[in-house]
Amino acid sequence: MLQTPRGGAGNGTAAEDRRLMSIGAVLNALRDEFPEVTISKIRFLESEGLIEPERTPSGYRKFGPQDVERLGHVLRMQRDHYLPLKVIREHLEALERGEAAPLPSLGHPREPGDAWGPGEAEGPTAARVGRAELLAAAEAEAEQLDEWETYGLIAPLPDGGYDAEAVTVAALVVELGRFGIEPRHLRAMKAAAEREAGLVDQVVAPLRRHRNPQTRAHAEARTKELAGLTGKLHSALVQTALGVRLP
Repeated sequence: MLQTPRGGAGNGTAAEDRRLMSIGAVLNALRDEFPEVTISKIRFLESEGLIEPERTPSGYRKFGPQDVERLGHVLRMQRDHYLPLKVIREHLEALERGEAAPLPSLGHPREPGDAWGPGEAEGPTAARVGRAELLAAAEAEAEQLDEWETYGLIAPLPDGGYDAEAVTVAALVVELGRFGIEPRHLRAMKAAAEREAGLVDQVVAPLRRHRNPQTRAHAEARTKELAGLTGKLHSALVQTALGVRLP
């Protein structure tokens, strides 16, 4: 497995110095693969000891290629394996010591574009995690999950497990909580999401009811496409309302 050592300062050549990137440039470099990453997320991962960018005399962060590679590795392990930061940190530290460190996994890793196989129940993703695994992945307490379920932000599957989207929602709710945004504040966002989902459903419903199996299959692809577009529009409208522009 590719090793991703921590960044260091003070012994780079002039050529290496010219390759250093600002935090905004790192964000842009990662956005294609990780569209949800933010500057605050990168800073949080630094505060948790997952990355150690260099600092200029004036205090600005400067990231080298190894820092960016390591950051992408961390984000990938969070996204694809639902691993808590403590587990990721221990895994990377073992790699740095030259130890054989198989990647631990919660549930079943899912690759982009994975489809449901024969006999699997339909749903947004084939990954399943239990309650304890979701709490570990989101680094949350059981009382927090109970509260999220009370407000309808997260709902367990019929078998009592959770899908990958629930893990994503949980992690985002935790991150928003660090800014003082509580679950009760997110009810309006939940309601808006349900309205957007209803609009998408109106568009694809005729395709789902079609007699042709290929047309019904196309409904799933159209649903994903519309979900992506509505999500981007929602983000753009929020930024416009706030008068801000993300880097």
